[in-house]
Amino acid sequence: MTTWTPIIAKNKLTPDAGVCALVNGKQVAIFFDRKTDQLFAIDNYCPASKANVLSRGLITSVKDVLTVSSPLYKEHFSLTTGECLEDGTLSVPVYAVRVTDGVVEVTA
Repeated sequence: MTTWTPIIAKNKLTPDAGVCALVNGKQVAIFFDRKTDQLFAIDNYCPASKANVLSRGLITSVKDVLTVSSPLYKEHFSLTTGECLEDGTLSVPVYAVRVTDGVVEVTA
């Protein structure tokens, strides 16, 4: 059974920026892309810098892949797959995200 954790009202999110939430003991970075009107949830832990910083990264598009740019070493992680575009050995978990009654929910 999937457990959804309510995080924040969607209208409180800043478009094209991230927010961090604790979901089942994991730091999850949630992003709202204004251009596509989509939500994304990935792990907040950047494996390159070994720090919980991805929620502070910027949404970017690299070679038609929607990514978040890590604020420390600038690696780009796909918001849909979690893969690092610069280093194929690095990736982050991707989590399911949805909106129910205007509230963003994540399962991790």
